[in-house]
Amino acid sequence: MILKNRKPTRKQGYDYSTPGYYFITTNVKDRLPWFGEIKNDQMVLNEYGAIASHLWEEIPHHFRDITLDEFIIMPDHVHGIIIIDAVGNNDRCSLQPSRNMELIPKIISQYKSSVTRKIRETYHDHEFQWQSSFHDRIIRDEPELGHIRQYIWDNPKKTASS
Repeated sequence: MILKNRKPTRKQGYDYSTPGYYFITTNVKDRLPWFGEIKNDQMVLNEYGAIASHLWEEIPHHFRDITLDEFIIMPDHVHGIIIIDAVGNNDRCSLQPSRNMELIPKIISQYKSSVTRKIRETYHDHEFQWQSSFHDRIIRDEPELGHIRQYIWDNPKKTASS
Protein backbone atom coordinates (compact mmCIF):
# COMPACT_ATOMS: atom_id res chain seq x y z
CA MET A 1 0.00 0.00 0.00
CA ILE A 2 1.37 3.40 -1.00
CA LEU A 3 0.63 6.28 1.35
CA LYS A 4 0.36 9.80 0.02
CA ASN A 5 2.86 12.29 1.33
CA ARG A 6 0.77 14.61 3.46
CA LYS A 7 1.54 18.27 3.71
CA PRO A 8 2.20 19.21 7.35
CA THR A 9 -0.83 20.93 8.85
CA ARG A 10 0.95 22.70 11.71
CA LYS A 11 3.24 25.72 11.52
CA GLN A 12 6.70 24.36 12.21
CA GLY A 13 8.14 25.45 15.54
CA TYR A 14 4.97 27.20 16.71
CA ASP A 15 3.55 26.54 20.18
CA TYR A 16 -0.18 25.91 19.75
CA SER A 17 -0.75 26.76 23.40
CA THR A 18 0.24 30.40 22.83
CA PRO A 19 -2.48 32.97 23.63
CA GLY A 20 -4.20 34.16 20.48
CA TYR A 21 -6.95 33.55 17.96
CA TYR A 22 -7.01 30.34 15.89
CA PHE A 23 -9.24 29.63 12.88
CA ILE A 24 -10.03 25.92 12.78
CA THR A 25 -11.59 23.80 10.06
CA THR A 26 -12.23 20.11 10.53
CA ASN A 27 -13.88 17.91 7.91
CA VAL A 28 -16.02 14.83 7.98
CA LYS A 29 -14.41 11.83 6.31
CA ASP A 30 -15.05 11.77 2.56
CA ARG A 31 -16.80 15.17 2.92
CA LEU A 32 -20.19 13.48 3.38
CA PRO A 33 -23.03 15.79 4.54
CA TRP A 34 -23.55 14.30 7.99
CA PHE A 35 -24.58 17.52 9.77
CA GLY A 36 -27.48 18.78 7.66
CA GLU A 37 -28.04 20.80 4.52
CA ILE A 38 -28.13 24.30 3.16
CA LYS A 39 -31.58 25.69 2.34
CA ASN A 40 -32.17 29.24 1.15
CA ASP A 41 -28.53 30.12 1.85
CA GLN A 42 -28.89 29.03 5.50
CA MET A 43 -27.39 26.01 7.24
CA VAL A 44 -30.12 23.70 8.59
CA LEU A 45 -28.71 21.31 11.17
CA ASN A 46 -29.98 17.78 11.51
CA GLU A 47 -29.64 15.74 14.73
CA TYR A 48 -25.95 15.05 14.11
CA GLY A 49 -25.31 18.71 13.36
CA ALA A 50 -27.06 19.70 16.59
CA ILE A 51 -24.68 17.40 18.48
CA ALA A 52 -21.67 18.92 16.71
CA SER A 53 -22.91 22.44 17.49
CA HIS A 54 -23.69 21.74 21.14
CA LEU A 55 -20.34 20.07 21.77
CA TRP A 56 -18.47 22.93 20.06
CA GLU A 57 -20.22 25.36 22.41
CA GLU A 58 -19.15 23.16 25.35
CA ILE A 59 -15.41 23.49 24.61
CA PRO A 60 -14.85 26.35 27.12
CA HIS A 61 -16.42 24.20 29.87
CA HIS A 62 -13.63 21.66 29.44
CA PHE A 63 -10.63 23.94 28.92
CA ARG A 64 -9.72 26.84 31.16
CA ASP A 65 -8.72 30.13 29.48
CA ILE A 66 -10.49 29.18 26.25
CA THR A 67 -13.29 31.20 24.70
CA LEU A 68 -15.04 30.82 21.39
CA ASP A 69 -15.69 33.40 18.73
CA GLU A 70 -17.72 32.78 15.56
CA PHE A 71 -18.32 29.24 14.35
CA ILE A 72 -20.55 27.37 11.95
CA ILE A 73 -21.42 23.73 11.48
CA MET A 74 -21.65 23.03 7.75
CA PRO A 75 -22.98 19.84 6.13
CA ASP A 76 -19.53 18.23 5.97
CA HIS A 77 -17.22 20.40 8.07
CA VAL A 78 -16.91 22.77 11.01
CA HIS A 79 -15.36 26.25 10.95
CA GLY A 80 -14.64 28.02 14.21
CA ILE A 81 -12.44 30.54 15.94
CA ILE A 82 -10.91 29.42 19.23
CA ILE A 83 -9.31 32.00 21.51
CA ILE A 84 -6.62 31.06 24.00
CA ASP A 85 -6.91 33.85 26.56
CA ALA A 86 -3.87 32.94 28.63
CA VAL A 87 -1.39 30.20 29.19
CA GLY A 88 -2.22 28.58 32.45
CA ASN A 89 -3.98 25.84 34.24
CA ASN A 90 -6.05 23.79 31.85
CA ASP A 91 -6.97 21.40 34.64
CA ARG A 92 -10.64 21.37 33.64
CA CYS A 93 -9.56 19.44 30.58
CA SER A 94 -10.40 15.77 30.88
CA LEU A 95 -7.09 14.89 29.23
CA GLN A 96 -3.92 15.22 31.27
CA PRO A 97 -1.53 17.82 29.85
CA SER A 98 1.12 16.33 27.64
CA ARG A 99 4.35 17.88 26.45
CA ASN A 100 3.73 16.19 23.10
CA MET A 101 0.23 17.56 22.58
CA GLU A 102 -0.29 21.31 22.52
CA LEU A 103 -3.59 22.88 23.45
CA ILE A 104 -5.23 23.49 20.04
CA PRO A 105 -4.65 19.92 18.80
CA LYS A 106 -5.81 18.62 22.19
CA ILE A 107 -9.03 20.65 21.99
CA ILE A 108 -9.81 19.48 18.45
CA SER A 109 -8.97 15.87 19.25
CA GLN A 110 -11.27 15.90 22.27
CA TYR A 111 -14.02 17.68 20.32
CA LYS A 112 -13.93 15.19 17.46
CA SER A 113 -13.88 12.24 19.85
CA SER A 114 -16.81 13.65 21.82
CA VAL A 115 -18.92 14.23 18.69
CA THR A 116 -18.16 10.74 17.40
CA ARG A 117 -18.92 9.12 20.75
CA LYS A 118 -22.21 11.02 21.20
CA ILE A 119 -23.42 10.19 17.68
CA ARG A 120 -22.57 6.52 18.16
CA GLU A 121 -24.15 6.33 21.63
CA THR A 122 -27.31 8.23 20.67
CA TYR A 123 -27.99 6.89 17.18
CA HIS A 124 -25.99 3.63 17.18
CA ASP A 125 -24.40 4.87 13.98
CA HIS A 126 -20.86 3.59 13.62
CA GLU A 127 -20.43 4.88 10.08
CA PHE A 128 -19.70 8.47 11.10
CA GLN A 129 -16.02 9.45 10.95
CA TRP A 130 -13.88 12.58 10.77
CA GLN A 131 -10.88 13.12 8.54
CA SER A 132 -7.83 12.39 10.65
CA SER A 133 -6.38 15.90 10.63
CA PHE A 134 -7.69 19.46 10.75
CA HIS A 135 -6.66 22.80 9.31
CA ASP A 136 -5.67 25.76 11.45
CA ARG A 137 -4.71 29.34 10.81
CA ILE A 138 -3.13 31.60 13.38
CA ILE A 139 -5.02 34.90 13.19
CA ARG A 140 -2.48 37.70 13.32
CA ASP A 141 -4.49 40.94 13.51
CA GLU A 142 -7.94 42.59 13.66
CA PRO A 143 -8.42 42.94 9.87
CA GLU A 144 -7.67 39.25 9.38
CA LEU A 145 -10.06 38.38 12.22
CA GLY A 146 -12.76 40.44 10.52
CA HIS A 147 -12.21 38.69 7.18
CA ILE A 148 -12.38 35.26 8.78
CA ARG A 149 -15.55 36.13 10.69
CA GLN A 150 -17.11 37.29 7.40
CA TYR A 151 -15.98 34.08 5.72
CA ILE A 152 -17.71 32.03 8.45
CA TRP A 153 -20.93 34.10 8.18
CA ASP A 154 -20.96 33.83 4.37
CA ASN A 155 -20.03 30.15 4.16
CA PRO A 156 -23.57 28.78 3.66
CA LYS A 157 -24.25 31.25 0.82
CA LYS A 158 -20.94 30.46 -0.87
CA THR A 159 -21.42 26.71 -0.48
CA ALA A 160 -25.00 26.84 -1.81
CA SER A 161 -23.92 28.70 -4.94
CA SER A 162 -20.97 26.45 -5.75
